[in-house]
Amino acid sequence: MHIAIAGNIGSGKTTLAGLLSKHYGWEAHYEDVETNPYLNNFYEDMQRWSFNLQIYFLNSRFRQIVDIRNSGKTVIQDRTIYEDAYIFAPNLHAMGLMSTRDFENYSSLFELMSSFIQPPDLLIYLKAGVPTLVSQIQKRGRDYENTIRLDYLKRLNERYNEWIDSYSLGKLLIIDVDNNKFSERTSDLGEVIQKIDAEIHGLF
Repeated sequence: MHIAIAGNIGSGKTTLAGLLSKHYGWEAHYEDVETNPYLNNFYEDMQRWSFNLQIYFLNSRFRQIVDIRNSGKTVIQDRTIYEDAYIFAPNLHAMGLMSTRDFENYSSLFELMSSFIQPPDLLIYLKAGVPTLVSQIQKRGRDYENTIRLDYLKRLNERYNEWIDSYSLGKLLIIDVDNNKFSERTSDLGEVIQKIDAEIHGLF
């Protein structure tokens, strides 16, 4: 079974993936942040490195999905291939940080790749307002994230909400991170687990 967590930068995807992996005994597949060769460059010069970064993520996530499906295990994945294609890449293009030529090339590649993969059995979306995102980004203190602008997070949030509103690939569970502090309160994590249990019982 493939469970995936979607959400904006700082919404708590990695934290929740770790907590659920521990609770259920699922294998966790995390986003390639530490070894990503483009991330630092991207935040220093988005226009120059946007296409390279998005292609790197597309390749990395496609490989992850293939591994997940071949493993025969229940896996929880931190961020999906769809977020790059429907949120991050279009946002960079709209902001003038990725050329139309590069965006069309990227989109064509995503369309081809997505025809070979299955969507997650359950998508968990962590919905968070910009103040919550900023607070959580500051708490984890990654140097390259210090330059993230508020308008960038706001634009991404708008695109996330649009994508989730029309999501129809499979089961969807929305967690309101502004009110549910699963990383700090055991009772809130219990509430998330209860909701997941209710969803996955229908998957077996």
